[in-house]
Amino acid sequence: MSDLSQIFFANNPKMNKIKSTIDEVAKTDITVLIKGESGTGKGLLAQAIHLNSHRQDKPFIKVNCAAIPKGLLESELFGFEKGAFTGAHLEKPGKFELANNGTILLNDIGEIDISIQAKLLQVLQDGTFSRLGGSGDVTVNTRVVATTKDHLERTMMEGNFREDLFFRVNVISITVPPLRDRREQIFPLSQYYFDFYKKKYGRETPPFSSPVISALREYAWPGNIRELENVVKRIVLLGEENTVLQSISNSRLVDGRNPEPNGDGSPNASGENKYFNLKEVGKRAAEVAEKEIIQNTLQETHWNRKQAAKLLRVSYKALLYKIQKYHLDDIRGCRKVGEETG
Repeated sequence: MSDLSQIFFANNPKMNKIKSTIDEVAKTDITVLIKGESGTGKGLLAQAIHLNSHRQDKPFIKVNCAAIPKGLLESELFGFEKGAFTGAHLEKPGKFELANNGTILLNDIGEIDISIQAKLLQVLQDGTFSRLGGSGDVTVNTRVVATTKDHLERTMMEGNFREDLFFRVNVISITVPPLRDRREQIFPLSQYYFDFYKKKYGRETPPFSSPVISALREYAWPGNIRELENVVKRIVLLGEENTVLQSISNSRLVDGRNPEPNGDGSPNASGENKYFNLKEVGKRAAEVAEKEIIQNTLQETHWNRKQAAKLLRVSYKALLYKIQKYHLDDIRGCRKVGEETG
């Protein structure tokens, strides 16, 4: 973990700056909100805060708020007393109690239902709460670090996240840049995972070839570090590079854009990628069509998202995800500026 942490904060000015911020923040008990795309390493950053704090020898408890059903999250966070509900045969401490004197990491805090947020606010304010079905207060000294991959401000404005809780959580905010913005780290991270999985699975996989190193460095990694780790794991387990190399080459993106094609349809960057991947072509065409349909529907409803979601027959949450994915709010903002200045 220490080697990975060193790579995570090295070889990039943005990450060097974040490391300096962490070194200062870790000395305090201030609540920290870590923002960034999925797979960028927000959990690594949170762990670094804990390991550099005076709580380093105390528990570091992770809670994936998005993975726990709404009906269970309250008891998971705050525990329950015997007889609190059907099946509660024994009392159970919650994650906040387990993290007492240590750190609790609330991953995807924006997914916490608003019905539970008042209780979370109370813990952040005075360190007290009551277990589910309990009559007395439990007091804890737990440092809170939260992560979000969404725009929590937008969630607050839409009424799905309490304003007072947002300001309590967002005391210190750190944004982790995507892997495509810190390309200097791609190969060191690749090598780390390569060595790690070779040892874990007992494989004698030969070192990366030059074409693979080049492909790893040029690919945009929309799934960030998590995607990189999985690709390297596949190379180690498969024992050969061709399948992975072809997959990366056929969907190669540089700074989020496709290489410009030549007249014959092949990329002009190096001439290596001579063949189309029909699956990727179909996927991209579907995304272009989906983006256009969503944008047109939003315009027709004057950006009433709930009405647009109803017309598109998708959940409101799914629509918000698509709006963020295709940066449609950015398009809307540009048009507003154009209308005001024009």
